[in-house]
Amino acid sequence: MKLSFTDTIFLLHQSRLPNEGERRLLDAILIGSADHGAGAPSCATARLVASGNRQSLSAAVAAGVLAIGEEHGGAGSTCMELIESGVERALREAIPLDEAARRITAEARSEKRRIPGFGHRVHHTVDPRTAVLFGMAREYGIAGKGVEFVSALEDAIREQIRPVPINIDGALAAVLFDMGFPAPFGKLVFIIGRVAGLTAEVAEEYAREKAMRIRIPVTYDGPPPREIG
Repeated sequence: MKLSFTDTIFLLHQSRLPNEGERRLLDAILIGSADHGAGAPSCATARLVASGNRQSLSAAVAAGVLAIGEEHGGAGSTCMELIESGVERALREAIPLDEAARRITAEARSEKRRIPGFGHRVHHTVDPRTAVLFGMAREYGIAGKGVEFVSALEDAIREQIRPVPINIDGALAAVLFDMGFPAPFGKLVFIIGRVAGLTAEVAEEYAREKAMRIRIPVTYDGPPPREIG
């Protein structure tokens, strides 16, 4: 076979084969999404189900996928929508992309809305994955308005709010936008990559841990004992 798995994913969603740069970037995004440790919501959920259900590998993996949403794994899609609206606004109002970024940041600050694709619980100042993806995008001539707009947003957020780094969601959103993918793919690509990680988390849970080992501590704080009847 001449095609890789990444080639196949690109073909299924774009109806054409990727060039070398597109293949390498999509491959890097999939690798970056695969696993962020057992404490991530999707991985923790998969392990919890595997702990209680030893008869269905697919149930544990599926449970992990179901934990992916707007708060976990969904920011890439939301950020792609923001990029699209920012680029359209620049064209509509005949302003540079950096001015559109400043206006959008000011509005988000005024309305106390969080801007997707920025900030990270671990990488407080710099998300190293962003530089890798943006560097590859520039190397292969793929970086365009998506990368430009997200970078302008980072500058605007620093000026108007405080320094907040572009995280992996913002980076993959910018690159995928420049590669011509629609916004929903920002979440879909995370799911595709994360399934690989979930299978490893579940396999390890089965191989190394006892059934029913995961118990969530709960302290009862309801009404005291009373007669019912």
